[in-house]
Amino acid sequence: MASAGEAVGKPFSPACERNRDPILAVLQRRFDDVHRVLEIGSGTGQHAVHFAAAMPWLTWQCSDRADGLPGIRLWLDEAGLPNTPAPLELDVAGAWPAQRFDAAFTANSLHIMGWPQVEAFFAGVGRVLETGGWLVVYGPFNYDGAYTSDSNRDFDGWLKARDPASALRDFEAVDVLARGIGLSLVEDNAMPANNRCLVWRRSHPPQERL
Repeated sequence: MASAGEAVGKPFSPACERNRDPILAVLQRRFDDVHRVLEIGSGTGQHAVHFAAAMPWLTWQCSDRADGLPGIRLWLDEAGLPNTPAPLELDVAGAWPAQRFDAAFTANSLHIMGWPQVEAFFAGVGRVLETGGWLVVYGPFNYDGAYTSDSNRDFDGWLKARDPASALRDFEAVDVLARGIGLSLVEDNAMPANNRCLVWRRSHPPQERL
């Protein structure tokens, strides 16, 4: 019998297989009373299937740009989980869903986007996230303008050579955007391969800030 990653035509990310359980441990701490999660940039769909199976009390809504949706559908259709609706088309710089969510999640996406798209990401999250909702972001970050490892420095160089608009983001700059939509940092977790798992909670909508 073929393994999950060997199904014909189905996208597969080894990194997702390696990081899914450490991320899940963070999500399970914070999502015990969450009902609706929007995953932004669902990639292959592997995370969605793993997390939705482990947290059957919530609905995990995948989203990605149009060219990523067929691969996500393959994972969702094969798993056949009742809490993973059809994926939504979502470009962070375009239209966002009309519905609201108790939590939002993204993995390994902010360093792929250009900075204007990172700003658009947080603006969009600000529109769809309920007060009291969670935002969880997984990926590599710089701190105080410095790399946290040689491997992150090398990865940043590779990103910029491929696309000058992409880059590892400074945690402090990202946190400013998060605070601008009423989020407060709750956790900053060290993760495998020099990644972080950042957890914010929305205490109030931005218009209520003093």
